[in-house]
Amino acid sequence: MTAPAENSLWGHKWGFADTYFKIGADRAVMMHGDRYALSGYAMPHLVPYIESLFDIQLDPDDRLPEREAINVPSVTPHPAFYDAIETAFPSNRYSFEDRDRLLHSHGQTTFEEVYKVLYRKLERVVDMVFFCASTEDAERMIELAIAHDVCLVPFGGGTSVSCALTLPPEETRPIVSVDMKRMNRVEWIDPKNLRARVQAGITGAQLEAALRERGHTCSHEPDSLELSTLGGWIATNASGMKKNRYGNIEDIVENITLVTPSGRLEQVAATSRVAMGMQLQPLLFGNEGNLGLVTEATIKIHPIPAQTQYNSLLFPHFDRGVECLYELAQSNYIPASIRLVDNYQFRFGQALKPAATGLKAIADRLKKQYVLNLKKFDPTQMAAATVVMEGSESEVRYQNDRIAALAKQYGALVTGAENGRRGYMLTYAIAYFRDFLASHHIIGETFETSAPWSQIQPICTAVQQVLDDKHQQFGLPGKPYLSYRISQIYHSSVCIYFMFGFYTKGVREPEVIGSKIEYDLRRAIIDNGGSISHHHGVGKIRRAFVPDTLSEASIDLLKQIKRAVDPANIFGIRNTLY
Repeated sequence: MTAPAENSLWGHKWGFADTYFKIGADRAVMMHGDRYALSGYAMPHLVPYIESLFDIQLDPDDRLPEREAINVPSVTPHPAFYDAIETAFPSNRYSFEDRDRLLHSHGQTTFEEVYKVLYRKLERVVDMVFFCASTEDAERMIELAIAHDVCLVPFGGGTSVSCALTLPPEETRPIVSVDMKRMNRVEWIDPKNLRARVQAGITGAQLEAALRERGHTCSHEPDSLELSTLGGWIATNASGMKKNRYGNIEDIVENITLVTPSGRLEQVAATSRVAMGMQLQPLLFGNEGNLGLVTEATIKIHPIPAQTQYNSLLFPHFDRGVECLYELAQSNYIPASIRLVDNYQFRFGQALKPAATGLKAIADRLKKQYVLNLKKFDPTQMAAATVVMEGSESEVRYQNDRIAALAKQYGALVTGAENGRRGYMLTYAIAYFRDFLASHHIIGETFETSAPWSQIQPICTAVQQVLDDKHQQFGLPGKPYLSYRISQIYHSSVCIYFMFGFYTKGVREPEVIGSKIEYDLRRAIIDNGGSISHHHGVGKIRRAFVPDTLSEASIDLLKQIKRAVDPANIFGIRNTLY
């Protein structure tokens, strides 16, 4: 295997090409590469845990072969438009190469996109990729698209998990993917007013690096931080792991520049809040590529916090953890982040640890005896929370002391900073696990919802029941897998983040079955009081649930806005309502 270039990406699969999971001859799993805390050591407990979850026997040599050659359809003819592009832009600003076209024709939705690219076939591929370098580039490209009746699709980090980048197969016009990643600069920083003007193609990792050089941070940290872009966060109405302290994306962004077929949509100046009549800016969040190209934004920034401290909590069962988080949400000591995982995710985290030796093995054995024998925790019921606190030394101390005291009231054990840090940082590495499992005939997906506190248990119970029923209905092998965590807390609600999967060996069209199951799980969520999405957006896989979310008049108004801004449907990606 040729060593990949530094920071090169897998392309169709998730993440960086130097990072991947592999089962060794001793059946221990290793994460290759050196980017993450999980990298570089053997995990002997992981394969047995996977086998017990799915009730299967995993053969390390039995892997689903990826397609060696991917035939990309020829470019849709439109010589007048392509001649105009060649005249208007230098040759390094656009590409007709098959590899570029295919990479820009999908996001990271498992069943409908990644699985099809690796093992099946995409129904539609973009005809050209345009690399946008400025707001003026965006305006000129839109002018040409209008003149020649061409469809444009904004492309940021390509991390969408809602089929937002899936190309409509019924689209007969040429489709151009407008890649925004060359617009990756922080244009200015205003340290007095704690604002920055940022180009929309910057990734979260690039943004944090640039701000920290000047002593500031944005601290919007979605799971896709390394790869997703500011423009993508705005387009999907994203949320980050530290939203308790820094806000969701709509709290962070004060002004958006959206270039549309009808002109630029933006405020004259950024404002934290202003009474100016009906406001357009909130409508631009969650536009999902239907209205135009987000090219720039003014965002709030913060001085790098004086202290960041981690902690972790172990609850006897998930419900006790929920009760604790509910009281915490009404308090004045909410940390930057707190996430409660169920027993399956807790045990998964334990399975990712190396084999303990020497003094550590003795210490681990004593801890286990204390938890199981003395405290009488049931290993099949335990749940865990990771906590991140940021701020001044006194602020962090105040939060830490009170959170620990509150947790103990609900029967929790305080399990320390090392477990908290490890649990928080695992987020960035775990995403690679999907492609590893898929190669061993296990596929699954993540999905999330916002839900009232009172509906957490009804929703989780309903989703589990539907998954069990569908697994039996389709005659799938082994057992289905479902786990969930509370990833964000609010005064009146939470975000529940689900993961599900099933074994596919011998199953015909597992990607089709997976999509059908996911639809039914989403229906169970809606029927039990959950929302259409908390932060992944609607895209195409949740479009059917929009009428469950908005009134008929609301839907009609949004469609009228689309027609007014983009009457020729130049941005014809057809997400959400359109």
